[in-house]
Amino acid sequence: MIVYTLGTIFFPFDRAVFWLQELLEREIIVEPVLLQHGATNADKLNHPLLTSVASLTISEMHDAIRQSSLVISHAGQGSTRMLAEMGACFVLIPRLRRYGEHVDDHQLLFARAVERFGVPHCTELEQLIKYIKQPPVPLKNKLFNAPSLAEHLIVRYKLAELQTK
Repeated sequence: MIVYTLGTIFFPFDRAVFWLQELLEREIIVEPVLLQHGATNADKLNHPLLTSVASLTISEMHDAIRQSSLVISHAGQGSTRMLAEMGACFVLIPRLRRYGEHVDDHQLLFARAVERFGVPHCTELEQLIKYIKQPPVPLKNKLFNAPSLAEHLIVRYKLAELQTK
């Protein structure tokens, strides 16, 4: 199974949906696909290999990733961190400002930054086809050694709260 996750941000990610349609129609993807589309309209996608959901719980997402042969994901930092920590085989598709997929190109900048650690990303369909035909090797090293932003803020707020008492 391939997990194809677009995240939950309210910006549409139509390019990724179009790519998935092409990959299925051209029979480049020949195994079941679980599409997590968030706010992106995926109503036009109809294929026997496709299961489409707006969202998944974190435990459902973890289960799907564990069962997957490949994860194709938006390039959000939280998703990338989760995939790396789970040892998943994954490739990123950064959301791009020029297509109205996000407010800026921070996902592209992030994807380029983690590429040097072995995390592949695609900005063109042909690049993605290459990774579907020959999936990348899962990361062996920890990608992030620092705490996540959420973890950092929790510690900071707890310290601030203790100091005000």
